[in-house]
Amino acid sequence: MMDYIVEMLNIRKEFPGIVANDDITLQLKHGEIHALLGENGAGKSTLMSILFGLYQPDRGTIKVRGKQVNIANPNVANDLGIGMVHQHFKLVHNFTVTENIILGMETKKGIVVDIKSAASRVEELSKKYGLNVDPYAKIEDVSVGMQQRVEIMKMLYRNAEVLIFDEPTSVLTPQEIQDLMKIMRNLIAEGKSIILITHKLNEIKAIADRCTVIRRGKLIGTVDVASTTKGKLAEMMVGREVSFKVEKKECEPGEVVLRVENLSVLNNRKVMGLKDFSIEVRSGEIVGVAGVEGNGQTELVEAITGLRKAASGRVLLNGKDITDLSIRERIKSKMAHIPEDRHKYGLILDYSVEDNMIMKVYYQEPYSKSGLLNREAIHRHAEKVMDEFDVRAGKGAASDARSLSGGNQQKAIVGREIDHDPDLLIAVQPTRGLDVGAIEYIHKRIVEQRDRGKAVLLVSLELDEVLNLADRIAIINNGELIGIVDAKDTNENEVGLMMAGVKRGDIA
Repeated sequence: MMDYIVEMLNIRKEFPGIVANDDITLQLKHGEIHALLGENGAGKSTLMSILFGLYQPDRGTIKVRGKQVNIANPNVANDLGIGMVHQHFKLVHNFTVTENIILGMETKKGIVVDIKSAASRVEELSKKYGLNVDPYAKIEDVSVGMQQRVEIMKMLYRNAEVLIFDEPTSVLTPQEIQDLMKIMRNLIAEGKSIILITHKLNEIKAIADRCTVIRRGKLIGTVDVASTTKGKLAEMMVGREVSFKVEKKECEPGEVVLRVENLSVLNNRKVMGLKDFSIEVRSGEIVGVAGVEGNGQTELVEAITGLRKAASGRVLLNGKDITDLSIRERIKSKMAHIPEDRHKYGLILDYSVEDNMIMKVYYQEPYSKSGLLNREAIHRHAEKVMDEFDVRAGKGAASDARSLSGGNQQKAIVGREIDHDPDLLIAVQPTRGLDVGAIEYIHKRIVEQRDRGKAVLLVSLELDEVLNLADRIAIINNGELIGIVDAKDTNENEVGLMMAGVKRGDIA
């Protein structure tokens, strides 16, 4: 009776102060896509790191093809045919695709690494699984989606039969997600088995056969996906009913808070990334910006927040021209910014949560006086924000920002920005990489800002997020404003076409 290719039975793993996995059992059938679902910090990645040999379990057994095994390190996992695509890719940027794939297992002709035969094997695998990977391209020149396919190829090159995908879609565009799903189906058709770590319910419904749910380190259950609703999966994951609809009343817009007039901005390649763009956001409304990644959203936000100079045009905040003001002056003018990349711009990961909380106001009283920081005031302030925004951290406000789960890092940033009581809140990808519980929470807080008469500019790549939250939606394509529509009079299809550059009048 050889039903399961991998069995993890009664696995327990403790770290100082936390039980990451508490008696978890996961059984992977041959030829299935098995989703592992849980909130940030539920213990999904720990469980898979044990299977991949990065950690040793404190208790429990692992069987591969029916035999009990001891996976002491990733090389053992490779030998057993287990491969993993990590959330953050592990590639050498100035190497080619092929060089990355054979790293650590180079075949030599004499003393020279035989790149040519490796490249032709890469080509062959690429065709077989529909990966479309160019063996000679340099990693630094290819898209994120292609980098991910290189990681998949690394596993196939090593003859992996069990493939673990850790949150594989968090970095992809909607089109690349479709491509990845196709690739996963090809892999299954060729006899592979897949474990998919995720917290996105739509994906599970679209592709997984079965789903194991864990919550705070404990196993909640394993279900057949086809016969389980999205609502039920969400409830298993979060422990309560989750509403996918954002509750909000009619919007009552007031004065114009942000006015962007004919703004043009150069991108990193010194080409116009934003062209003659105009938009207004009034108090008491949420204006969403919808578009596929890389169509000028970044340039727009950076020009408004002061991270990038405008080539021409003006930015007005409450009627005052702020186009050339410093970032600190803009913050003082009551602007707050939830940045898209929480690690690069949102937090200093090696600082404590409390120091991250005063990043923008540390020079003001009560946090400092005549150049000296008041630690107690800083600590009290951080605990208040953490409490209000449900930020969970092992050592409270003194924890390193790095030690928080992604969802808690994001809630900390949202809390900090809203706490500054801004007139204008710019929220960029505010729920990127978060689970449904945290998303619902952050959506509520953004609507709450709107209802308090704040102006909110929401920039998001998640189309349903924009349709759900925004009152008006501006669609951007190739740096240009395609049109502005009322959220209640439009739908995913129309906005999707506009995102592709079709003007509203031309939509039949």
